[in-house]
Amino acid sequence: MRIIAGTYRGRKLASPEGKDIRPTTGRMRERVFSILQNHQYPALAGAKVADLFAGTGALGLEALSRGAEHVTFVEKSPSSLTCLKENIATLKADGAVKTLRSRATQLPKVDTAFSHIFMDPPYGHDLIRPTLDALIAQCWVNSDSVIICEMHISDGLDLPPSIDLVDDRSQGIQRVVLLRLKPDS
Repeated sequence: MRIIAGTYRGRKLASPEGKDIRPTTGRMRERVFSILQNHQYPALAGAKVADLFAGTGALGLEALSRGAEHVTFVEKSPSSLTCLKENIATLKADGAVKTLRSRATQLPKVDTAFSHIFMDPPYGHDLIRPTLDALIAQCWVNSDSVIICEMHISDGLDLPPSIDLVDDRSQGIQRVVLLRLKPDS
């Protein structure tokens, strides 16, 4: 697994052994970041990004490579956190990141919303709705934020009333939805 574009292009990322983690494929990452170049989404240059269910950190580190100013990684698994910290150290990105050992459904309150929030929850565990509820309740999103959620194609999508589905793409068994707060929220 490698960074696709930007400052860290071609740099290899570590991935923990076993089946507990399912990193976003390079092809899907490339597709997601291509979609994000559309003018309807905030620019990555100088962005404040969150990577929930971070695993290896591939999505957040790709954003950092493409010009994000800061990435906050949220991960609860000790083995994934070890791998994530190894990848951050490999890229010498320590000064531009923060790692939180936390469940994405139990986020701390923040003072400033993130422009881009990547969510890659384990497939089939119904974590999307409670995570979206936590993002809203803890002020992680505002009307300018975009939430990029990877899910299994067969996973249901139960959205809070204040969230709009703005894009929906599938590739194999992967589905990526882009979400935003409704204008009146």
